[in-house]
Amino acid sequence: MNLEKTITTTSGLKYVDIQEGSGVYPKTGQFVSVHYIGTLENGKKFDSSYDRNQPFSFKIGIGQVIKGWEEGVSSMKVGGQRKLIIPPALGYGSRGAGSVIPPNAVLVFDIELLDIE
Repeated sequence: MNLEKTITTTSGLKYVDIQEGSGVYPKTGQFVSVHYIGTLENGKKFDSSYDRNQPFSFKIGIGQVIKGWEEGVSSMKVGGQRKLIIPPALGYGSRGAGSVIPPNAVLVFDIELLDIE
């Protein structure tokens, strides 16, 4: 990952565009379909839609996913690939997520935006 191209937003989300997509950005209320790999900061994988061979779909802007995904995916275009580095405040915070994501974990997601509906 080329850290020189890392963008940090005012919320603390960091991202690097691996591949820029084309077309329009998703709007609030639209469904997006993504493939992703989620890892902890130490590189340990905790989830992957590729492993299930099933893209994940969610509606933008209504709180179905963590804040880091909302912000990071909303500025992607179809075909885009992005690495999101999500601070705990935009992820699962001090509660973590079950036994998979510890409290206050920084999350790293490699996301590909497949479709906007």
